[in-house]
Amino acid sequence: MDSTVIAQMAAFQPFLAIASAFVLPLLSLAVKERTVWESFALTITTVNFVLSTLLTYSLYASFTQPLIYAFGAWPPPVGIVYEIDRANALMGLLITGLVLTATVFSLRYTMYDTGLQYYYTLLLGFEAGMLGCVYTGDAFNLFVMLEVTSISAYGLVAFRRHMPEAVEAAIKYALVGATATTVYFIALIFAYGTFGTLNMADLSLKLRGSTLPVTLSPPGNVFLGSAIFLALTFWTFSLKAALAPNHFWLPDAYPGAPSTFAALSSGVTVKVALFVLMRYLFTIFRDAPPAVLIVQALNYALIALGTASAIIGSALILLQRDIKRLIAYGTILNVGYIAMGMGLGNQSGLTAAFFHLVNHGIGKSLLFMAAGAMVHVAGTRDLDELAGIGKRMPLTSAAFLIGVLALAGAPPLNGFMSKLLLFMAYLETGWLAPLVVVIVITSVLALMGYLKAFYHVYARQPVKDISVIKEASKSMVAPLLVLAALCIILGLIAPLFVSEVISPAVSSLFDYQGYASAARSFAQAIFGGGR
Repeated sequence: MDSTVIAQMAAFQPFLAIASAFVLPLLSLAVKERTVWESFALTITTVNFVLSTLLTYSLYASFTQPLIYAFGAWPPPVGIVYEIDRANALMGLLITGLVLTATVFSLRYTMYDTGLQYYYTLLLGFEAGMLGCVYTGDAFNLFVMLEVTSISAYGLVAFRRHMPEAVEAAIKYALVGATATTVYFIALIFAYGTFGTLNMADLSLKLRGSTLPVTLSPPGNVFLGSAIFLALTFWTFSLKAALAPNHFWLPDAYPGAPSTFAALSSGVTVKVALFVLMRYLFTIFRDAPPAVLIVQALNYALIALGTASAIIGSALILLQRDIKRLIAYGTILNVGYIAMGMGLGNQSGLTAAFFHLVNHGIGKSLLFMAAGAMVHVAGTRDLDELAGIGKRMPLTSAAFLIGVLALAGAPPLNGFMSKLLLFMAYLETGWLAPLVVVIVITSVLALMGYLKAFYHVYARQPVKDISVIKEASKSMVAPLLVLAALCIILGLIAPLFVSEVISPAVSSLFDYQGYASAARSFAQAIFGGGR
């Protein structure tokens, strides 16, 4: 398939999602049947998943260089572009796949809710924002898509506005999110003042003494500008990723929100934040002479904050009585593992981090939706009141157990395989090898916390009559079984998956020359010549 068609395919996905988000409320004015709204949302998310699958396959099978789509036919650095390589294509596949499972799960999960047209509107906006964040090759467009994601997220957290805790959580989340995006906007001011461009490929070239065929202004103090930009950007996206000590917002955001939002936010949104850090640290600024020391300092910060997140998350997971808060602290723990892998700054560390990013996205979405199914039928999130409910919901319980074991690191499931890669990556470092103790101890604590949850919902004697409880509907169980199967399959084929899928994605993150040259070639085709 032609590269132009593939690039258009990537650009079409966020457009389709956001356009559909605007169409759906208008459609609801004409058609009052909720099945029509659900079918509309399901169709859009399915189309986007199919497009992501084709995009990812094409980039792995047919193309070695990133693909460029220029909006309005304005080439970089003049216009906004999407630049898609194997890494963000794989992220797009993860996003659209999990959004699709969440949409299927929602068909019955939201049966008692009103205002479903707005729920699906926000869900589609959420998907558009996340896809835009990972596909964009422009730092300012990243800010715009970050706002699209954030605004949709605030609405989803507050969707069940009859619950005071949902409204309170949305207000807290909005205040924290608005602060983070404001800080990133300030970072963009320093980047533009320093480099005269916000195109990511052009930033990479200017750091190395070159430019795209068109440059907008001479650079400023490159070291100082890079330091300020990276420091502010690091703070923004470490907060969005819930890395300690900026993890405080996450446990409050999930309990009152629909479990589908918790699944997507924990499964992919915090991962998108980590992916943005990967793009800046490893594609744009890595090995650039003015930024070598800055990137190295931030790598050490990732190791320190990742270690702290793993310890805090694993300790607090043991203390929770609310099943959603328990799972939320598990997110903080696993984000710590990903950050620890990123902090090594080498191929083995980033491979472990990216593989765990994918594994945790699948496993955590599974856990939140399985817990959501139990809460849906029982009407409570309290572990004591959920006692014994699992025996009445055998398929949901089986999926929940697989998610528990996968995220705790039980072999041969996918979570164990990525933790093993992280363990080996730290052993190879020498002086950082003692940190493997953190990985082992926190994994044991996580296993204890997750098994506590499973014990309550399955093995413990009920504290109230649960005779009326029955298995969740097929449309809720089916996504759980798919995600549980992926946890098993990715564990069993881990060596092949890492070598054929994860490693090429990681290599594209390290390939600043390929990233920059793709934009240069595209711009030269328009402007001609070059510097």
